[in-house]
Amino acid sequence: MPRRPYHPPEQGRAGQVIDVVVILALVFGTLWAPAFLGLTGAGTVTRPLADPTWQDLGQTPAMQQAWESLGMTPETAAPAILTRFDYSIDPLAFGLTAALLVAYFGFVLRLSGKEYRDVIAERFGEDEGEGAP
Repeated sequence: MPRRPYHPPEQGRAGQVIDVVVILALVFGTLWAPAFLGLTGAGTVTRPLADPTWQDLGQTPAMQQAWESLGMTPETAAPAILTRFDYSIDPLAFGLTAALLVAYFGFVLRLSGKEYRDVIAERFGEDEGEGAP
């Protein structure tokens, strides 16, 4: 039986434009959502220090000179020096993120498997494609 050439379905220009707009909206939303939800900078801890000096802040003379060249005093540099990231992990948020990733991975595998079977059936016919793994 001669093989017929395979011609994949083509997407129109309107479909391509819609795809681009949706992808851009998803990327923008993903990058903007943490700021909108107030999740940026929440993991920082600032140790208060009354009347700080360069020595209290643990700065060497070279560091002090660098801060002063930026126009900073011990009082204005203290928040930047004393603010540290809080590296604690919220188990609930971690579990929710892991569950979401596993569910998405399962969804992608299921959908791509269905599409793979559809392409094989379209290319080789229903009878020949059914026995393929």
